[in-house]
Amino acid sequence: MAKMRFDVLTLFPEMFHGFLNSSIIKRAHEKGIVQTNLVNFREFAKDRHRTVDDTPYGGGGGMVLKPEPIFEAVDHLLQDVSDRPPIVLMSPQGEPFTQRKAEALARHSHLIFICGHYEGYDERIRQYLCTEEISIGDYVLTGGELPAMVVMDSVTRLIPGVLGNEVSAVTDSFSTGLLEHPHYTRPAEYRGYRVPEVLLSGHHRNIEKWRRQESLRRTWERRPDLLKSVELTPEDKAFLQSLERVQGKRE
Repeated sequence: MAKMRFDVLTLFPEMFHGFLNSSIIKRAHEKGIVQTNLVNFREFAKDRHRTVDDTPYGGGGGMVLKPEPIFEAVDHLLQDVSDRPPIVLMSPQGEPFTQRKAEALARHSHLIFICGHYEGYDERIRQYLCTEEISIGDYVLTGGELPAMVVMDSVTRLIPGVLGNEVSAVTDSFSTGLLEHPHYTRPAEYRGYRVPEVLLSGHHRNIEKWRRQESLRRTWERRPDLLKSVELTPEDKAFLQSLERVQGKRE
C-alpha cells in the first residue's frame, strides 16, 4: 500500500512522464511508496467538443477554465475515498510554497493537485472545491504542471523510505529554518584549494559546531530574513554578532 497517493488534474499529462520516470520519484514509485494518477479533466467535459474553457463574464481577454469538468473530475476521484484529502490549486495567487508547507503536506497520505491553463480558473473552483492554493514564486508560468511537479518532488523527499539516507531530508536547506552548510568530498586538495581542516580532523563535536556556524553564516549572508523565525542559542547569537562586527569594520 502506497504511503502517498498523488492525483493530478491536468490537460497535459504527457508533461509528467519524464518527471515520474526519473531519479528519486521513480524509485519511490518502484518501491510502492508513492502512487501517481494523472487525470486529464477534459474527459469530464459534457459537450461533444470536450470544452474546458470559455470567455469570462463581463468581457476581457483570455479564456477561463470552466468549473464543471474540474468539479466532476474531483468527484470521480473521491467516490471511493472516506477522508477528503487536501485539494491543491496551483496558482500564482496562492500561498508561497515553503519547506514548512511541504512538511505539512507530507503528513497526508493523499493529495489532489489541479493544474490550470489559460487566463485563470472560474472563481467557484477556488471558493468551493479547493482546500489549498499554492504558488512557487512571484512569476507567471504557462500552466500549473511545472509547479505541481516542484511540490510533488519536495513532498516525496520527506516520505519515510524514499531517500537512501534518512538524515538528508532533515538537514536539507530550509528544513532546520537555515540554509545548509557547505559540503566537501575527496580529494582533500584540488588545484591548491583545500577542504577545511576541521572536516579532516575526525573530531565530531568540532565538525558539528563548524557546520552550525557555517549554516548560520550562509543564512546571514544570503537569506537574513530566515533568521527571524529560527530559534537561536546564545552561542548562535554570539556568532552572528561577531559576523556583524566584522562587517561593520569593513564598512
